[in-house]
Amino acid sequence: MSDREFHCDNCEGVQPFEAPPCVDGHGADCPELVCTGCGSAVLIATFAFHAPQLAARRRPRSTHRRAA
Repeated sequence: MSDREFHCDNCEGVQPFEAPPCVDGHGADCPELVCTGCGSAVLIATFAFHAPQLAARRRPRSTHRRAA
Protein backbone atom coordinates (compact mmCIF):
# COMPACT_ATOMS: atom_id res chain seq x y z
CA MET A 1 0.00 0.00 0.00
CA SER A 2 1.22 3.50 -0.82
CA ASP A 3 0.65 6.57 1.36
CA ARG A 4 -0.12 10.00 -0.04
CA GLU A 5 -1.23 13.17 1.70
CA PHE A 6 -4.24 15.09 0.39
CA HIS A 7 -6.80 17.48 1.81
CA CYS A 8 -9.81 15.57 3.15
CA ASP A 9 -13.09 17.49 3.15
CA ASN A 10 -14.57 15.35 5.93
CA CYS A 11 -11.54 15.61 8.22
CA GLU A 12 -11.12 19.29 7.23
CA GLY A 13 -7.37 19.00 6.86
CA VAL A 14 -4.47 17.22 5.24
CA GLN A 15 -4.62 13.50 5.88
CA PRO A 16 -2.69 10.50 4.60
CA PHE A 17 -4.53 8.56 1.90
CA GLU A 18 -3.68 5.02 0.90
CA ALA A 19 -4.54 2.82 -2.02
CA PRO A 20 -6.64 -0.15 -0.91
CA PRO A 21 -6.01 -3.60 -2.37
CA CYS A 22 -6.96 -3.17 -6.03
CA VAL A 23 -9.05 -5.87 -7.68
CA ASP A 24 -8.46 -4.30 -11.12
CA GLY A 25 -4.74 -5.05 -11.05
CA HIS A 26 -3.47 -1.45 -10.71
CA GLY A 27 -1.37 -2.25 -7.64
CA ALA A 28 0.13 0.82 -5.96
CA ASP A 29 -0.96 2.98 -8.93
CA CYS A 30 -4.65 2.39 -8.25
CA PRO A 31 -6.67 5.60 -8.87
CA GLU A 32 -8.88 4.85 -5.84
CA LEU A 33 -7.58 6.27 -2.57
CA VAL A 34 -9.01 6.08 0.95
CA CYS A 35 -8.49 8.59 3.78
CA THR A 36 -6.85 6.85 6.71
CA GLY A 37 -8.58 9.24 9.14
CA CYS A 38 -12.24 8.85 8.21
CA GLY A 39 -12.37 6.31 5.38
CA SER A 40 -13.63 8.71 2.68
CA ALA A 41 -12.78 7.52 -0.79
CA VAL A 42 -11.51 9.66 -3.67
CA LEU A 43 -10.80 8.81 -7.28
CA ILE A 44 -7.73 10.26 -8.94
CA ALA A 45 -8.35 10.31 -12.67
CA THR A 46 -5.76 11.15 -15.28
CA PHE A 47 -6.55 11.70 -18.91
CA ALA A 48 -4.33 11.78 -21.97
CA PHE A 49 -5.51 14.12 -24.68
CA HIS A 50 -4.09 14.19 -28.17
CA ALA A 51 -3.44 17.63 -29.59
CA PRO A 52 -6.06 18.48 -32.20
CA GLN A 53 -4.79 18.78 -35.73
CA LEU A 54 -5.75 22.05 -37.30
CA ALA A 55 -6.68 22.07 -40.94
CA ALA A 56 -4.16 23.75 -43.17
CA ARG A 57 -5.03 27.41 -43.40
CA ARG A 58 -5.26 28.68 -46.92
CA ARG A 59 -5.28 32.30 -47.87
CA PRO A 60 -7.36 33.08 -50.90
CA ARG A 61 -5.10 34.14 -53.69
CA SER A 62 -6.43 37.06 -55.54
CA THR A 63 -5.14 37.42 -59.06
CA HIS A 64 -7.02 40.62 -59.81
CA ARG A 65 -7.71 43.85 -57.99
CA ARG A 66 -11.14 45.14 -57.30
CA ALA A 67 -12.06 48.67 -58.17
CA ALA A 68 -12.96 50.96 -55.29
